[in-house]
Amino acid sequence: MGIQITPSMLAADFANLEAEAARISGADWLHMDVMDNHFVPNLTLGIPVIEALAKVAAQPIDAHLMIDDPDRWAPAYVEAGAGSITFHIEAANDPVQLAREIRAQGARASMALKPATPIEPYEDLLPELDMVLVMTVEPGFGGQRFMDSCLPKVARARELIAKHGGDIWLQVDGGVSLETIERCAEAGADVFVAGSAVFGADDPEKMVASLRSHAERHSH
Repeated sequence: MGIQITPSMLAADFANLEAEAARISGADWLHMDVMDNHFVPNLTLGIPVIEALAKVAAQPIDAHLMIDDPDRWAPAYVEAGAGSITFHIEAANDPVQLAREIRAQGARASMALKPATPIEPYEDLLPELDMVLVMTVEPGFGGQRFMDSCLPKVARARELIAKHGGDIWLQVDGGVSLETIERCAEAGADVFVAGSAVFGADDPEKMVASLRSHAERHSH
């Protein structure tokens, strides 16, 4: 697939999500941060918002579920129109069954890891997944500083993905900007979530293109 840029709508104007999506027509996906005030200390958006945006946006929706009990709730997000569903491994009761259910419904299945969660215990899950998300900030709020300490985990995830074969994408989310995206690409990431960097720019569309070219220059 090559490099993909998935702007986080958490940094967009919530009153004008359709217009905001149109401002980043070059983006590969729209990253939607679903938070439930339990798994993370913040409450953002849920099924109705994703359903509404999926109907009007040109880009497919990448739903990042920072919620308790994704086993119960994830399928409804596929029904709402999300093309990729990311659940947190720390919150899933039966990740294999969950990933299979998401795929059976026709969406891509992805596993997210908080900064302190190692990937090694979940290596056996890789064949069930389409993507792995390594968080480079603690999930819960946008605009946080990128954690360089997560880069070795990105590299390790890339090694394990290569070992298993198959086309599994490796996503990073948190503090991704022109200053940090090169290190992420060098470590092996190929899908990049950027919120503040995109929507805080004078020209979000141009920023998406700049992030892409920076990543492409440093990807393997």
